[in-house]
Amino acid sequence: MPTHEVFNQVPPLIGHDVADDPALLDGIFREGGGWAAEAVHELGRLAGTEQAREWGRLANEHPPVLRTHDRYGRRVDEVEFHPAWHELMRVAVGHGLHARAWTERSGAHVARAAKFYVWRVDAGHGCPISMTYAAVPALRHAPELARQYEPLLTSDTYDFGLRTPADKRGILAGMSMTEKQGGSDVRANTTRAVPQPDGTYLLTGHKWFTSAPMCDVFLVLAQAPEGLTCFLLPRVLPDGTRNAIRLQRLKDKLGNRSNASAEVEYEEAVAWRVGDEGLGVRTIIEMVNMTRLDCVVGAAAGMREGLVQAAHHAAHRQAFGRYLVDQPLMRNVLADLAVESEAATVLMLRLAGATDRGETAFKRLGLAVSKYWVCKRWPAHAAEALECLGGNGYVEDSGMPRLFRESPLNGIWEGSGNVSALDVLRAMVKEPETVETFFDEVGLASGADARLDAAVREVKDSLADVATIELRARRIVERLALVLQGSLLVRHGHPAVADAFCASRLDGDWGRAFGTLPAGVDFAAIIERARPKTG
Repeated sequence: MPTHEVFNQVPPLIGHDVADDPALLDGIFREGGGWAAEAVHELGRLAGTEQAREWGRLANEHPPVLRTHDRYGRRVDEVEFHPAWHELMRVAVGHGLHARAWTERSGAHVARAAKFYVWRVDAGHGCPISMTYAAVPALRHAPELARQYEPLLTSDTYDFGLRTPADKRGILAGMSMTEKQGGSDVRANTTRAVPQPDGTYLLTGHKWFTSAPMCDVFLVLAQAPEGLTCFLLPRVLPDGTRNAIRLQRLKDKLGNRSNASAEVEYEEAVAWRVGDEGLGVRTIIEMVNMTRLDCVVGAAAGMREGLVQAAHHAAHRQAFGRYLVDQPLMRNVLADLAVESEAATVLMLRLAGATDRGETAFKRLGLAVSKYWVCKRWPAHAAEALECLGGNGYVEDSGMPRLFRESPLNGIWEGSGNVSALDVLRAMVKEPETVETFFDEVGLASGADARLDAAVREVKDSLADVATIELRARRIVERLALVLQGSLLVRHGHPAVADAFCASRLDGDWGRAFGTLPAGVDFAAIIERARPKTG
């Protein structure tokens, strides 16, 4: 006999359209990707299914396994994945989340960012998807290699397995930059590249982090005779033999566990030069900038996921005789989470639009600022969203622990906080036109909100003291990000969201934790935009 009846438990959040997100939908039309709205909804509906959620769960509960040798002792260096991983990859590639944007019409990068944002059932498989997307502009520094590989990188067919790239229907690209002794200081790399008479190079060295080692080709940094240089290195050579790439071990990571990250040894591995010798950083930065964009998109997507889970829980869970969503303090928390989420969403779409329109000067500073701030905000946001579910959010079945473990990664990948902040200062000094373009963008909202205007004046004044500017880099970049988000929300956002953002983030009527918005905020309007539409 049952001991009690189960009640006051929240139904699973499935069967909804993940793309039913007002900030997202408004933004894709505004930034030129509206033609893809139905495709975004199609993927959003799939992302909301029980099947897609199960793929994400299984891919993380059964992480990849490295097989260095076969049963006979031969070296194979393969990574084995759960079938759920392959389903996630098949969907992502089939919907063009990888590199299709480089072959489509205007607005394709906005459409692609929107799809990447809604297909958030698992963050790990987004790594090879993102790097394949980012590899294309870097590879174009070697036109002959681009002609050979770009059609395969942009193919909508997911074709897993180690074979000659020319014999596959589609390929994926990875990146191999970091070494033990250097970390973010890639100029300290010691991997050697020795030129050969046939125009190839032989690479020897150890890479500390190789993202997605099961990919078909990699962009790699190594020291050539004229200095640090970028190379294209395939897993399988054109004659069908395995390249001399030895996978030593997979990293045991905090999150992102469905994806493989490896330590790799090159033993005179064959590679082709991309760009000129000695200009490796300048060449591969094309790839880095696109993956930084995906760091922002992924963090915005993670915030939205945490927000809708928290809002869904609060709408169905009762405590002390009332639903959580009807209790004033919980409403403050949910609204605050929603404001942060929408600010990140409008910003990531603006950056995707800048990519489509070739707004190089704005994107140079805007992307570095956004990479620092949006990725920095996600862990705090994820923790607060988890707390909204109480103890139920702390157990693995809820999915919130996986979201929380994932949240620090985007702030670390492609340059941690200090690297991003110093990159902003570097751009200001070496490319002063980026500062002018940035404030031109922010100035489009001039006069619309006195709190925003005052914040803009404050941040401009803060740039005058150059003696301590490096010490204050994080504070400066934070304020730059906030005035940019504030400008976008004032111009394009929901009035209630824009008002709450300016009152809290810019005017200082805000505490040090989420849930400290001031009285007078239109909580009802903000929360309603956050609630997922189910049933």
